[in-house]
Amino acid sequence: MGKASSTKKIARMAQKGRGKKVRFQGGTLFPVVLAVVAVLGVALIWYARASIDSEAPGPRASNGDHWHVAYGFYACDAVDGAAGYLPSLSGNIETSSKYQATGVHSHDDGVIHWHPFTAAASGRNAKLSVFLDNYDVELSDEKLTFPAEQGGAVYEEGVTKCKNADGDEVDGVLKTFVWPDSSNPSDFRVLAADLDSVRITQNGMAIAMAFVPTDVDSIPEPDTAARLPELGAADGGDVITTTTVAGDGSTGTTVAGDAPTDTEAAVSETTAAPTTVAPTTTAG
Repeated sequence: MGKASSTKKIARMAQKGRGKKVRFQGGTLFPVVLAVVAVLGVALIWYARASIDSEAPGPRASNGDHWHVAYGFYACDAVDGAAGYLPSLSGNIETSSKYQATGVHSHDDGVIHWHPFTAAASGRNAKLSVFLDNYDVELSDEKLTFPAEQGGAVYEEGVTKCKNADGDEVDGVLKTFVWPDSSNPSDFRVLAADLDSVRITQNGMAIAMAFVPTDVDSIPEPDTAARLPELGAADGGDVITTTTVAGDGSTGTTVAGDAPTDTEAAVSETTAAPTTVAPTTTAG
């Protein structure tokens, strides 16, 4: 009897509650606050993500800037009797459509001349990939490929081999070394991924794209890093006076910068290109 009575009581209570709205304590204010917090949270996440990209550390190249970056391609390891730094990219691209769209080029002098004409090479687009693309050099996380006009060499992880000091073949990996200030060779960072995404954030940087044995985590700066002020001044038309002392004690004066392009080319021609030893390639 008691059990039946309890069942009827529960049924009556359920019938009374049917159709009634459930209310939060405090009325409708609480759910409104929750909705506002959720919207603000989404907005803050979006803003934070945008800020990471648009407010990367350091300034950015702008149209009209005249920046210079020492660069080089490093093959295997010079102390292992291999190539070390390869010769600079050569060829006049100043009539190409890519140059006309960016203003980024080199004069076969181991220097990237970052003179952006348009947004294609300034701001967030001021990246190493712009320079490489202008010369048809392909750099991925696993492979570095030079076009035929630049020698056609290929350095590929798992295929190309370096030699160690004992002459044994060893695996190599691609890395990009970045010196924010070429005058400070001890301060650098190493990229193991997104190798061509280095941002050009200031004048006077140095960058090396390297294929090295897996245990190599540091290399010297590109050869032109120490001469970057000289080469940059020559290209910009500034005058640099250098006094040299000969073995007999006599002195001579060299003036660079009177004719930017010719002077810079002359400086480059007097520098012997490094001897390159092609790495071995294992079919795979």
